[in-house]
Amino acid sequence: MTATVEMSRRDAWVAAMRPQTLPAGGAPVLIGIGLAVADGVFKPWPAVGALVGALLIQVGTNFANDYYDAVNGADTDEREGFTRVTAGGLIEPSRVKQAMAGTYALALVVGVSLVYVGGLPIVAVGLSSILAGLLYTGGPYPYGYYGLGDLFVFLYFGLVAVTGTYYVQAVVALGEAPLVFWVPPETVTVGAVLAGVAAGGLSTTILVVNNIRDRETDKKAGKRTLAVMLGYRWSRLEYLTLLGAAYLVPVVLWVGLGYTPAVLAVFLSLPLAVRVARVVCTRTDGDALNPALEQTGKLFALYSVLLTGALVASQVIA
Repeated sequence: MTATVEMSRRDAWVAAMRPQTLPAGGAPVLIGIGLAVADGVFKPWPAVGALVGALLIQVGTNFANDYYDAVNGADTDEREGFTRVTAGGLIEPSRVKQAMAGTYALALVVGVSLVYVGGLPIVAVGLSSILAGLLYTGGPYPYGYYGLGDLFVFLYFGLVAVTGTYYVQAVVALGEAPLVFWVPPETVTVGAVLAGVAAGGLSTTILVVNNIRDRETDKKAGKRTLAVMLGYRWSRLEYLTLLGAAYLVPVVLWVGLGYTPAVLAVFLSLPLAVRVARVVCTRTDGDALNPALEQTGKLFALYSVLLTGALVASQVIA
């Protein structure tokens, strides 16, 4: 795929970082912080470390996908998505690969402080997160090409991100740190797991939109995403199911776990969700789905801000 417009070197690097996807890295951490505040286990430095580490892993994964999709021939001239700098010849493949390695290295540096706090569980989370990012489109069996991308995004940008963020704060607040070798009681709660389901669902909807848009070109390139395997109808059902789960979680947090009813503030984002869903359920072209992809990311960001704000406010007011 060749670039159709002139782009400066700086703009090319920004494009490679894919800033429109960063809510998928930052929003789950924000939710984990909000839950920690509501439960009285908030600790600022582990929270900041979790946020920085998550964003670095997200950017590193974006570099990896740009590089490996180009090397594997998945990015072609027919692709309707955002500019890919490796396939478009805007940045040399070796430089993108170096940026990937450097970003992951920075994530490991940040992770060292979190390992001191969270011990062996954080080693497992950090290393497996980086490995998952690399193997999404790289390695001998790129699982993103075999319909497993949705599952891994749900796990790592939802359950793992929220519960991991909550854990590194709770393990300090409850006096279990440093360098624990297990997950102590009450450092991963039912509330954190449920919030992880909501975050994982919304993270995965971003990927679903991307894969619906690219379904035909991915199919030609031999990239068997879940959208390629399921087709448009079932992929759209997946999108709606994940959205529905995200809006069910706050109700369960309130009614089932006794969190503040203010968590229902997330329903203020529902009109945006409905507008985007209509596009996803009726269109397949990049002209419509590229904006829908960005709007889905914004929906996730708005949802996380509303949920986190409600959780924090409940503790501040109390």
